[in-house]
Amino acid sequence: MRESENQITKIESWLLASRPKTLLAAVVPVMVGSALAVSEGNFNFPVAVAAFLCSVLIQIGTNFTNDLYDFYSGADNASRKGPQRVLAAGLITPAEMKAGIIFIFLSAFLIGLYLVSIGGLIILFIGVASIIAGIAYTAGPYPLAYHGLGDVFVFIFFGIVGTVFTHYLHSGELSAVAFWASLPVGALITNILVVNNYRDLEEDKDAHKNTLVVILGRAFARYQYVFMIIVSFTIPLFLFFIFNVNGWIFLPYLTLPLAYKLVKMIYTLHGNDLNKTLELTAKMSALYGLLFSFGLIF
Repeated sequence: MRESENQITKIESWLLASRPKTLLAAVVPVMVGSALAVSEGNFNFPVAVAAFLCSVLIQIGTNFTNDLYDFYSGADNASRKGPQRVLAAGLITPAEMKAGIIFIFLSAFLIGLYLVSIGGLIILFIGVASIIAGIAYTAGPYPLAYHGLGDVFVFIFFGIVGTVFTHYLHSGELSAVAFWASLPVGALITNILVVNNYRDLEEDKDAHKNTLVVILGRAFARYQYVFMIIVSFTIPLFLFFIFNVNGWIFLPYLTLPLAYKLVKMIYTLHGNDLNKTLELTAKMSALYGLLFSFGLIF
């Protein structure tokens, strides 16, 4: 172990394992679903806080599980281009990580019981399914991320499910507007994964981690990335013309210059240079989500 790694405390190691920059993916769907509830006069602050905590905890639990099973599979190794992983660096042991996974997912479940008391059994089903999916992302007999299904998981759970059911908890209704509003959320969060897998193609291929990029190639990943951005900027038009949402819904168009920059980056950068693209893609998701939320409220 390198000297710099010896200087990292256990608390810092757990913070590193939580992958703080990825947690924006957990915040945006709760923010957008709650913003829609505000616009309808249905906002419930305790519900928003509980939904936020559950979403973040499930994201952290998924990250912990990903760290553990990518370590077991060899996907995280010395040649890795991305940020340091705590098990590969020897900062946290597999036994400690297993305990951390149980603690985080159990905490999410216990907080979620409050949301079940608000939203009923459908919320219990959604919560349990989200936890199982978070574990199955890289663990179990058919890990989703290793069979080209990681993108689908992210789009559904961090886009549609997170947004629609946050709104449902506030309003008690399944809303068509909430569904359409969830699509840009899921699209831009999925793009975070697209960049990550695009950067790690060679390492994932060696570890038999068959992401969509491994299966379909870099050209497909670039097209996918651009398509997700197009979807994101099409939805405000749809909401404006079909659901009569007011003109503030076009606030996310302020991120168009950043979107253009990111498309150029995904077509021109390689290797470690894509770490900056990954960071900016996460920021793009958060900024779009914030502006989209303001657009819904106003």
